[in-house]
Amino acid sequence: MTMQLRIKHTTGYHYEKGAMASFNEARMTPMTTSEQYVLRSRLEISPTPWSYEYRDYWGTTVTSFEVHDPHTDLTVVATSIVDTQEVPPKQHGIGWDELSDDVKDEWCEYLELSDWVAPSPDLHERLVPIRAASERPNDYAVAVMELLHSRIAYVPGSTEVTTSAADAWDARTGVCQDFAHLSLGALRDAGIPARYVSGYLHPSLDPVLGETVEGESHAWIEWWDGEWVGWDPTNAVAPGPRHVVVAKGRDYGDSPPLRGIFSTSGGSDLFVAVEITRLR
Repeated sequence: MTMQLRIKHTTGYHYEKGAMASFNEARMTPMTTSEQYVLRSRLEISPTPWSYEYRDYWGTTVTSFEVHDPHTDLTVVATSIVDTQEVPPKQHGIGWDELSDDVKDEWCEYLELSDWVAPSPDLHERLVPIRAASERPNDYAVAVMELLHSRIAYVPGSTEVTTSAADAWDARTGVCQDFAHLSLGALRDAGIPARYVSGYLHPSLDPVLGETVEGESHAWIEWWDGEWVGWDPTNAVAPGPRHVVVAKGRDYGDSPPLRGIFSTSGGSDLFVAVEITRLR
């Protein structure tokens, strides 16, 4: 199954007392990968800034930009058209012994148990017998995903962008970012390299041609099993044509859609809207 999706992602800030200047990074341009091809992508920023585009260490396209004139609103609109396809099933099967020192050296960044992803003591205790009973890393990964999906409730707005995996586990609630961080921590706890993936998800299982719907910024994961294997722990499915990859990294900190600093004497409000249309 293939799809062509148009994504319009609008985000930015309203400054209560205006901003004298702002310095920002946007990660809102989808990647071209073996499973998706970017036909067109455009980033519109208001007020008009100085900007520079580069590829970061993790392979994500970053637009760095600066606004030096006073402004009350900063608006970034990313519009992309992407061809996606079904991800073919992959042969899972490396053994624990194949997670060698060479593998761990190559993917060492994806083994880091940062505060964002580290399992809580309670979750770690539950993982120990699962690891002992798992013949292969893939068996462990499947069992962990089942555990997390059965124990954590998806509740929009229940956590914040700064919530750690340990906090989400203790609360037994979270959003897609928390499901991803919990999964990463559990996999890395067993020595399996795993990375954070962010992008967009069409919310319908069978998208209607030409219908524009409210889409979602979304997060899922990939783990190393001789090759990278994707999984969407929030929805308990493998990523497919409805998923559009934008960024990858160790955790959310490597892939926020918009990040920066600004000069103002008042507060600021973030706004976000995502629209997705299936074109074919």
